[in-house]
Amino acid sequence: MWLMRAAFPILAVIIASGLNGCGHMRPRTVFAAAHAGETIAIAAFSSTVPPKVDFATQIRPILEARCQPCHFNGGKQYAHLPFDRAETIKFLGTKLFTRIKDEKEQRLIREFLAQ
Repeated sequence: MWLMRAAFPILAVIIASGLNGCGHMRPRTVFAAAHAGETIAIAAFSSTVPPKVDFATQIRPILEARCQPCHFNGGKQYAHLPFDRAETIKFLGTKLFTRIKDEKEQRLIREFLAQ
């Protein structure tokens, strides 16, 4: 019985962490297990979800630097393709990369499009 009580928390950690047969860890959230009327809360590995890319503070400044004045208010292309709207950017997708060559900026825009 004591062996079972000693092994239970270790087993619970393995289950909560998502250790699969190949030895790889899978992200999990908080796991709770019960044994003999006791509840043991185990904080497992949190999933590494990248923070959301914000259009107004991260994407729009890139576009303003690369695509102004034409695609912003008052520009000759604004009525056709307004770049101050997230919907336009999602519609165009990676076609924006004809003007945006910086790899870091492209990666950030790809992350925004993937949300």
